[in-house]
Amino acid sequence: MFSRRTRPVFSSIVLILAMFACNMPSASTKATQVPTFPPPIDATKIALEIQATNNVHPATQGVDPTKLALEIQATNNAPKPVDATKVALEVQATDAAAQLTQQASQPTIDLPSQPSVGAPTAASGSPTMSNQDFKTRMKTAKILVYEDTTNIGYWISDALDTMGLKYTFVGDASGTFMEYLNSPIDWDLIIVGAEARSRVQGEFWDVINERVSRDNAGLIAEVWYLNRLGEGRIKPLLTNCGVQYQKDWVKMESVYWLDSTDPLFSNPNKAMPLINYVNYWGNFFPIDHGDLLKLAPGSDAQLLAGTFQKRKSDYGVLASCLSGRVLLQTFCNHDFNHDNIIRLWQNYITYVLKNRFALKP
Repeated sequence: MFSRRTRPVFSSIVLILAMFACNMPSASTKATQVPTFPPPIDATKIALEIQATNNVHPATQGVDPTKLALEIQATNNAPKPVDATKVALEVQATDAAAQLTQQASQPTIDLPSQPSVGAPTAASGSPTMSNQDFKTRMKTAKILVYEDTTNIGYWISDALDTMGLKYTFVGDASGTFMEYLNSPIDWDLIIVGAEARSRVQGEFWDVINERVSRDNAGLIAEVWYLNRLGEGRIKPLLTNCGVQYQKDWVKMESVYWLDSTDPLFSNPNKAMPLINYVNYWGNFFPIDHGDLLKLAPGSDAQLLAGTFQKRKSDYGVLASCLSGRVLLQTFCNHDFNHDNIIRLWQNYITYVLKNRFALKP
């Protein structure tokens, strides 16, 4: 194990260790005590001493003092008895402390709460507008109104005023109406209250149809003279809407809701069917009270009101089309009760604007 060159040094160290052993208590005096073991040898200290010896004794030069000291320490350090229970407790305590330290060093992450089973969640990519948001946006809607009932009352304007909405009103100035239709303004809602029959025709319907098709504008049209226009320039709008002129309405009758559950008749007002009529225009046009509509083949339009409760595809006087952005009313406002018409038109305006905003967030 040791070379000839290291023997003098090793002998000196063994002599020192023997002297320490002679001074230790005898086994009889330690009979009742736990056996003790020699103190651990400081390998660094021994290495330094050996190095110093090497410097004095040339014969020991070339010896690695550190390696030699470690070999001596391994030889003299007898294995110590191990208390298994104590070791197990210390290991357990160490593991617990390490686990606590690891947990403390990790950042705390607040996970989002999970919805309860059956709780509704918003559909992805299809956000809905709250009622408050809609009311706020409705206040800033761009609304253009043509209404030619100067001498008998602006009922459409009354409906808008009671809703607190701002709008651009041209009265019966058809030239001004055309200028606004051709303006760069992105209208949210165009309203045509044409009871005078003769002024809104021809090129007006070209521009209105373009606004509805190109700009997704909303439209509410009170046009009760399709018998004069049905095959004219309004026809592209009717075709786009999915409805057709059926025939002239020659006898005044009550108007019934064809689907009373439709939101058109309940928001924001409970609109009652127009059972009673005044027949104002009957004094001037006794056999012409408006027009009757029918659905075009394959149409997805909806007749919402008509003269027969059970007829859902013809004899209509109120049609909704183009995802509810367009309402066509083929009877005259002033032939019915003022208050009922005001409530109904408030519903019209709410209905069309809501559908317009759904297509143009």
